[in-house]
Amino acid sequence: MKIKLYAEERLKDFLDKKKLEIKDIIESETEEYILNVGEEQYIEYLKNKFQLDVPELHTDEVYIDSYEKEILGKDCPWEYRITDPYATIKRDVIVYHVPYSGSIELLKYRPSTWSSWAGYEIQIDKQAQAIIVEVINFYNDPEKINREFNDSLKRIMSSYDNLKSEIEAYNNGLESYIRYTLNERRQHILKKRDFLSSLGVPLKKNKNTPQTFAVPKPKLRDKISIRPTVDKNGFTPEPTLDDENYQKILKLINDIGKNFERLPSTYSNKKEEDLRDHILMILDPNFEYGSASGETFNKSGKTDIQLRYDSSVVFIAECKFWRGKKAFLETIDQLLSYLTWRNSKASIIIFVRNNDFTRVLQIVKKIIKEHPNFIKELNDSDESWFNYIFSLPTDQNKEIKLAVQLYYIPTYK
Repeated sequence: MKIKLYAEERLKDFLDKKKLEIKDIIESETEEYILNVGEEQYIEYLKNKFQLDVPELHTDEVYIDSYEKEILGKDCPWEYRITDPYATIKRDVIVYHVPYSGSIELLKYRPSTWSSWAGYEIQIDKQAQAIIVEVINFYNDPEKINREFNDSLKRIMSSYDNLKSEIEAYNNGLESYIRYTLNERRQHILKKRDFLSSLGVPLKKNKNTPQTFAVPKPKLRDKISIRPTVDKNGFTPEPTLDDENYQKILKLINDIGKNFERLPSTYSNKKEEDLRDHILMILDPNFEYGSASGETFNKSGKTDIQLRYDSSVVFIAECKFWRGKKAFLETIDQLLSYLTWRNSKASIIIFVRNNDFTRVLQIVKKIIKEHPNFIKELNDSDESWFNYIFSLPTDQNKEIKLAVQLYYIPTYK
């Protein structure tokens, strides 16, 4: 296989077409699907489908072999020219293999800035996953052979860094673009439904909405992206605790937990309920909700803190001492069973008496991904405050945000 470097359409145009494909896919989904699908799962599906495999040239892993070849007289250097230009002489060919990974075909696109070597043709051995550079040995001069190879490598690398950085920028911005496009479509649908409802005429619902499960036909070495299914026909608007207040609540819990760590003699012998009540005592006066909304912090059961709207929980914090992997996963099950609405928010607050606190943090980050409702790991907010996306057991499209906040409270004697 041969390709001409940086010689086809502009890379920017190619990437813009990819984004347009994403937009077209989102626009082609039914309204019910867009309103009901789990946002993070759908974003991850499109991200996996459209993320580009950046070509990586492993120039530090170059290896060589050789073979003999008959060279036409007309292709020899002048001092080797023979009378008949079509007669041949036998010479060794030194073959340099430059290993690569990723989609090597992307090297044919032109980055925003490219060199005069655009159009230089290279040979690809896809089976060996290497770029092939051949140098004919006319002079038995290792320095001259290496110089010829390095000149070829310089042509190959001439615009490589620019191309690679543009592809990486596209990949890094892909999630934000998909999220924005999806939310724009969702908001447009909701506004349209609000307008139609204001007309006072009942809306006709399509009972034949197809429940689809699509697996794109995989090509060789491609990842398989599975489109999330939607099990519900109807969409019901649900109240949610906004992200700003969710983060304020978690920040306050984190401040309280750090205070527990600073004063171990005061808190080390407290029970779970006592520590929960202390957190609740600080949270309640810091967040004021009107009684008409039905939102209020309260305790339900032995160790949890809840923020309810009508009869359902929109935020819950579960307080537990660390008792190992099994108990931790059971706590997640217990917490998820309280939640019924999309976009609910939650926190698991773990008090750790073990002296190997760092080891506990590592265990939590590893085993939480084993839970069947785990979807995605988000950025950590602190060294012991981790954030995740989970689905509800009753509906995989209902996604919740779950924080896990751990605090070291050793036994004080």
